[in-house]
Amino acid sequence: MVGFYNYTVWMTYIALASGVAGIFAAFKGNPLVAVICLSVSGILDLFDGKIAKTKKDRTADEKRYGIQIDSLTDLVCFGVLPSCIGYSLGMKHWAFIAVMIFFVVAGMIRLAYYNVLEEHRQDDGGRPGFVGVPVTTSSMTVPLIFILSFFIKSYFEYVYAGYLLILGLLYIVKIHLPKPTVKGSIIFCTILVILYTVGLVLVFTLCK
Repeated sequence: MVGFYNYTVWMTYIALASGVAGIFAAFKGNPLVAVICLSVSGILDLFDGKIAKTKKDRTADEKRYGIQIDSLTDLVCFGVLPSCIGYSLGMKHWAFIAVMIFFVVAGMIRLAYYNVLEEHRQDDGGRPGFVGVPVTTSSMTVPLIFILSFFIKSYFEYVYAGYLLILGLLYIVKIHLPKPTVKGSIIFCTILVILYTVGLVLVFTLCK
């Protein structure tokens, strides 16, 4: 079979599967499940690169393969899926659709640019940080925005469209950001889980 199947890539494969499942959930009219799938993909993405680096004898082809599948997975999970979530929430006007298309295209540009830089930097020991806001940002922020939909239903579409527009622009603006450490990633995930839990408790309490 073509491709690689060692333990360094399975987390990326699972993240992609979660993202695709989220897309199906969105089109079936279940945005909550789609948002959960997005969050799962985001958590997996935080650690897939760190797990890959534990394999000290990775070949150059394995490293390049990892870069490619990571970006392809990111485009589906953190570019296409957030737009599908918006569509499932009623954003069917052509102006909203245009914003969602822009968001996906901006994510693709950001990821392609990252791939070019990463190919050049592999021999130098990787990159010290990010150029542009990482597309995985959507996995951390979309769930929080989604919780707002239960409180501002009448104009939520405009809030979500504005969010996608701003985040899409941040994807392609040339700003430099540091890479998170393992400890920082764990702390950040813990904070997000707490925020999501509190938000969901409030939502279910108010919906009773």
